[in-house]
Amino acid sequence: MPSRSAPILGHPARARRASTVLTVTLVVLISVATLGTWSQSELLRKTNAAASETRSYQEASTLVTEEHYLMQAMVADPSVEELAELKAIQPRVVAAFDGLVKNGDGEDGEADRFTAMLGKEQELQAATARILANLDRGSFAAAVGIIEDQERLMYDLRTFVRAQEVEHARTNAAEIERITQASRLLSFAMTALFLLGLVVLVATGRKSRHDRRLIERMAAEDALTGLPNRVAFSAHAELALRAARDGNRLQPTVLMVDLDRFKDVNDSLGHHVGDLLLIEVAERFRACVRGQDVVCRFGGDEFAFLLTDADPQVGEDTAVRIARILTRPFVIEHLSLEVEASVGIATAVPDQQVTDVIRDADVAMYVAKEHRLGYSRFEPDQLVDAASRLTLISSLRTALDTDQIVLHFQPKISVDTGRLIGAEALARWQHPTRGLLPPSEFIPALERTSLIEPFTTHVLTQALKQARTWMDDLCPIPVAVNVSTRCLLDTTFPDTIAQCLLGAGVPGELLCIEITESTILADPEVTIDVLRRIRTLGVRASIDDFGTGYASMSYLKILPVDEVKVDGSFVKDMVTRGTDRTLVKSAIQLGHNLGLTVVAEGVEDQATLKALEHLGCDAAQGFFVAKPLDAATFTGWVKNFAALDAIGPLDDLNVLPSDALDAEGASGFTDVVSTEMHFNTHLRRSFDQGC
Repeated sequence: MPSRSAPILGHPARARRASTVLTVTLVVLISVATLGTWSQSELLRKTNAAASETRSYQEASTLVTEEHYLMQAMVADPSVEELAELKAIQPRVVAAFDGLVKNGDGEDGEADRFTAMLGKEQELQAATARILANLDRGSFAAAVGIIEDQERLMYDLRTFVRAQEVEHARTNAAEIERITQASRLLSFAMTALFLLGLVVLVATGRKSRHDRRLIERMAAEDALTGLPNRVAFSAHAELALRAARDGNRLQPTVLMVDLDRFKDVNDSLGHHVGDLLLIEVAERFRACVRGQDVVCRFGGDEFAFLLTDADPQVGEDTAVRIARILTRPFVIEHLSLEVEASVGIATAVPDQQVTDVIRDADVAMYVAKEHRLGYSRFEPDQLVDAASRLTLISSLRTALDTDQIVLHFQPKISVDTGRLIGAEALARWQHPTRGLLPPSEFIPALERTSLIEPFTTHVLTQALKQARTWMDDLCPIPVAVNVSTRCLLDTTFPDTIAQCLLGAGVPGELLCIEITESTILADPEVTIDVLRRIRTLGVRASIDDFGTGYASMSYLKILPVDEVKVDGSFVKDMVTRGTDRTLVKSAIQLGHNLGLTVVAEGVEDQATLKALEHLGCDAAQGFFVAKPLDAATFTGWVKNFAALDAIGPLDDLNVLPSDALDAEGASGFTDVVSTEMHFNTHLRRSFDQGC
């Protein structure tokens, strides 16, 4: 099944392509606009230059025409006024011709022709000077004669200038028309450019709006499942609380849901399968809520439900519905996976904050997970327990760093010979204010956190260190250490044990790890593989509390272990309760049939030990042998135990034979007459022979 994250993850590539296209388009538009602006300026410059040249031609033509007119007027009726005007206009004609000569572009000899005309104008001015001189002398006839002689020159000059004006006007008009057309085309192009720019701006705006909406959606949506995320859930819950507060309606209910053993799926099958499983779970969760309710993914394998405007009882109904929809196996890539969940339920109280409601549901969920209840409704005392547990975990971190965790050792003896065959290391917490705490006070809290792994390493290190001390100062004494489920599911745990053995200088044969049946069931394949690797180190393995779990016989027969320990809850009453005796006998027979050593825990009196001997039990430990002792006391106990004299074999004890046990049942044990000192003396003798 394709991931729900695919559509969202596809947007960045499309967004980058769109951004590139828009950027290139904008660059092109800006370049074209810049080029168009420069072209428009150039056209304007040329138009202005053409207009200026046209005005120069017109001015020169006007001046030459006026000069010609004044000369003709002088012939008809010379006057002082016309003479003055003629004198004034002639320098302007020269200046106009000079300007045309300088501005001539050299095409078709235009500048040369104007230079020639300028020479003729200068001749005309020289003639004008003579005319003025004759007029000053009163020689009017001579002046008129000069004017008549210059008539042809003036005519040629005026005709030339007029022809040049017309020709230039025609050429200039054509140029202006071309410039006008180019300007018109440029205007159309600029208009199109402007419109295209508007399109780009609109597209950019729409893209920005789309990106903003996409970002908002991604900020409020889980990328994997498409469900609302924690941020969106908090917003919905805040609205629901406000609506309930303003409308005096029922308070909303929050359900926190955590999938059980989801980490095992990720570790054993990979995160890809885990992701696909989460997508399938999300689809089922969508289908089990009402239209006004909200389901979201908080992260990992944790989901949350918000039931709005609902009776609190709907929370329990929804929890049951969640459990029901998860009963149907999930088929992921041809694998059939079964999933269970723990659900915590919390209904908001008036004026409660969103974070507090979520916290309450979270606390209830952990209670449900811890006690395997399926679901649990929040109760105020749960919050106190949760706070205490958090404080405890924090203190345990400090305890590990400051060596507050100490070990006590309980002897394990051979039932047949009474010989000491080992010791079980039991952790104690030397609390700075509460004194010495038993493992039941802190181990359950540790097992729910990753702190159990460094804790186990610490206990292994200390136990092996003590085993090394006994090797050097006393004799080799095997030590047993309890190992949690987390450690047996960690494929690097055999390497950790190897490092601890190497660091302490202790052979693997002096270490035994004890596991529970629930550890086997957590993930049999991984557990068996890890145990096999541990066994290659020479380390023994034992199933602790045998008989209290539900280990499958099919796994038990292939499990790489060396012994089973019958739980003390069966052993302690086997003398007085026939059913317990039968269970112990069956466990011993099963263990032996599987080729395993059988150890009985919880031996508290001599009669129980004697009964175990007749049932063929291999080893025993319990308060009758010795309570758990600190290392120094245990060492002294072993020395005293080995120093005393023997008083006879175990069979000399006044205990009923095995056939009497079978015939008379538990009542036969009441006739046992012996003393604890008698038995302990026997143990000391046997140990002295072995150690």
